[in-house]
Amino acid sequence: MSLRTPTLRLLRSPLSNPTQCLRPRPLAFTPLTRRHLSSNKPPSNPLLDPITLHRLEVQRRAYYKRRSYYAAAGVVFGMIAIYLTATSIDLNAYPPNPKPTKLDSPRRSDDPMVVLGRERKVVVQKLGEEPEEIPDVVHTGTSTIPTFPRVLEFFDDKKLGHPEGLGERGEDMLDEYQLIGLGVRTVSFLGIEVYVVGMYIATDDIAKLQQALIKQIATGASSLVKGEKEELKAKLYDAEEGTRIWGEILREGGVRTLVRIVPVKNTDFGHLRDAFVGSLKKRARDFREEYGDEGFGRGVEELKGLLNRGSVPKGKELLLARNREGKLAVWYDDGKIGAQRLGQVDDERISRGLWLNYLAGKTPVSEPARKSIIEGVMEFVERPVGTVATQVQVQTHV
Repeated sequence: MSLRTPTLRLLRSPLSNPTQCLRPRPLAFTPLTRRHLSSNKPPSNPLLDPITLHRLEVQRRAYYKRRSYYAAAGVVFGMIAIYLTATSIDLNAYPPNPKPTKLDSPRRSDDPMVVLGRERKVVVQKLGEEPEEIPDVVHTGTSTIPTFPRVLEFFDDKKLGHPEGLGERGEDMLDEYQLIGLGVRTVSFLGIEVYVVGMYIATDDIAKLQQALIKQIATGASSLVKGEKEELKAKLYDAEEGTRIWGEILREGGVRTLVRIVPVKNTDFGHLRDAFVGSLKKRARDFREEYGDEGFGRGVEELKGLLNRGSVPKGKELLLARNREGKLAVWYDDGKIGAQRLGQVDDERISRGLWLNYLAGKTPVSEPARKSIIEGVMEFVERPVGTVATQVQVQTHV
């Protein structure tokens, strides 16, 4: 027997590569990747862990706590500042005003539309009747200058040059004027509006006007009845009779009146001057015996000199004041330096001629104004003489 171990024959086929290792090769691991539609990168905000959430909550609470501290500190310092400011003011240096200003007033006394007088609200109570509140303004009929004050306070201060420069007597020097009537001045057949004009009369002189008008119809009477009122109205509308009646009242009545003119569009003193002077010259030609002398001509020149100025913007007030002697004073406010007294004309025929342009004649300057004035005086003559001015009036500045 052979001593060698017999060789085992392998049943499998021999290796193709003699250097190939018989150790099994481990399988390579390929990790799976997620595919995203928007990006191939993995999400950048992983879920927060509880510790991070806790830290964020603590930071949020600390932020709001600091805000509350700052707000409380602001309130405390604000109150301290108010207290220090209030206690550091010397009240003795600011004595109280004996006539406090009404702060809720809808219109100031220095309003450009009421600069030469102070508008008032009037409550009228007749004897035996309930109090009647009269509106403080009257509608003019134009949107540019919608209203006129019903009552004004005015004083022709020659010395200080301003109606509210009242000196030591204060408001006691102011005279109250009531609106008689108003209207719009128009030119050309197109009816172009130029200015709104209103005529005022001193309240204390209403009785004189009543007497002067009533005696034209019924001498010695204290008032007129309906038929007599219609007769007086017809005379006032008549060109010749109206000129005669108003001429006598202006010349002899001793009635203080105002003519208030407010342009509805920009104009200038040249246009107003030419209109005034032209009407006076025409009156001098028509009534030579009364207006044709040299004195009247000098008065016309004085008026031209007063009105030899620049522009008059819309809404600014020109006031013509006629005193008991018939002297004419001209006031104007340009809205910049306050009301100014431009001067005066002593010849009473100048103011009388200007007033008659609005009150009488075939072609008055403003027919609506004449109609309104006549309707206004009709309310005067239907009441007993003196009762209009002595009505109980509760007046409040507005």
